[in-house]
Amino acid sequence: MTTVIECRRPIVANPALNLKAVAIRTLDGSSKGISQDMITALRGKLRGGVVSPGENGYDAARSIWNAMVDRRPGLVVRCLGAADVIEAVKLAHEEKLLVAVRSGGHNIAGNAVCDGGLMIDLSLMRSVRLDRAAKRAWVEPGATLADVDKETQSFGLVLPTGINSTTGIAGLTLGGGFGWSTRKFGLTIDNLLSADVVTANGELLRTGPAENSDLFWALRGGGGNFGIVTAFEFQLHELGQQVISGLVVHPFADAEAVLEQYRQVLEGAPDELTCWAVMRQAPPLPFLPPEWHGKEVLVLAMCFCGDIDAGEKATAKLRSIGKPIADVVGPHPFTGWQQAFDPLLTPGARNYWKSHDFLELSDATIAILIDAARNLPGPECEIFVAHVGGAAGRVAVDATAFPQRSSHFVVNVHARWREPNMDQACIGWARQLFEAAKPHAAGTAYINFMPEDEVDRVEAAYGGNYRRLAQIKRQYDPQNLFRLNQNVKPL
Repeated sequence: MTTVIECRRPIVANPALNLKAVAIRTLDGSSKGISQDMITALRGKLRGGVVSPGENGYDAARSIWNAMVDRRPGLVVRCLGAADVIEAVKLAHEEKLLVAVRSGGHNIAGNAVCDGGLMIDLSLMRSVRLDRAAKRAWVEPGATLADVDKETQSFGLVLPTGINSTTGIAGLTLGGGFGWSTRKFGLTIDNLLSADVVTANGELLRTGPAENSDLFWALRGGGGNFGIVTAFEFQLHELGQQVISGLVVHPFADAEAVLEQYRQVLEGAPDELTCWAVMRQAPPLPFLPPEWHGKEVLVLAMCFCGDIDAGEKATAKLRSIGKPIADVVGPHPFTGWQQAFDPLLTPGARNYWKSHDFLELSDATIAILIDAARNLPGPECEIFVAHVGGAAGRVAVDATAFPQRSSHFVVNVHARWREPNMDQACIGWARQLFEAAKPHAAGTAYINFMPEDEVDRVEAAYGGNYRRLAQIKRQYDPQNLFRLNQNVKPL
């Protein structure tokens, strides 16, 4: 059985076009004019559209999740298919233009949008097509995780993705992709069967295990360095529409004891069970007593991707830890659980992240995290500890570009605030915690959590896989056209 969702909207440009050439930033940092004749010719080749500053759709295209990013591209191509992407890339290649690529616009570094350059917007390409019998999905790059979940779960199927449903599938996948079902079914890239990619010279290539396999290897964790993916083919898995999931909220005073027992329970956890720890000020959730609103708490967020009765038993040890303030673990729709953290991650806030991988959650690391959580600079700032392993940890380190396959913890220091006058305090807090924890970290990092100021960390983040990535980059993008990302430079 095949189902399709299509999210197509007509793109209407302002008829009162500026007859002057549009200034576009180039790869070398200079500026050049793109004539209105060239823009008109480009429009005639597209199903989508082209917008420049002042035209309808421009501000919507350049607005992304992280409100700290306020950049103004010189020109935006809003694509409706692979042919549109090819035309945009050909223009960028021939004119040597600075290029940014947007899918979901969720990237913390803000690489989806550039100042002055050409922005290639994929957010209107949101088709999701399923083959239920083969358990496969074909997904366009503008689809969100909610789009994918809605289609797959309608048929009792799942693709392991992330935890915020408004995230774009493209950026999440190219960086690795982990979430509640990763321990059971692997990373998102472990379920990628093939991909269609527009390379830096405007050529559309099919990639897979037996076709352009070196490029396929690089796409699985190497980010947007190697081209623009216009279609993903994924393997899906059976998962009922109800799962055991929910939150157990503890007083922050018990954080040390809770985290020590948390890591012990995870040592013997089945693949179906995922539990993450979050330290933050309690939001005004309806199941929390009002006196706890705004106070520091430690939250255990858990999900069991399997049989409901087995999930009740598997989560029992975690739920028996300490004396929680609230326990709302029980059967929930999986699509609902996938959206549970959306209200805490809405667009419009200023965000800055720092992240480490840890091979173990040592006493020293726990002490550092707790100390930082005592000094949260704002009510939306948080520290979360994700446990990754299971099926994802049974893939060889060099099988994909994604570098960290050991069972490990990913700690994300999430500074989030609203007012620009809080920038220094919030960014400083995240950086201070990052530096304090560095001696205990593995050295690798999840590139989707890396901010734009960590360009010197990319090689270490990929570990032993970096050199091969640089060689493949030289083959497919020798001029580094696709550089607005956690950039791998051509060898």
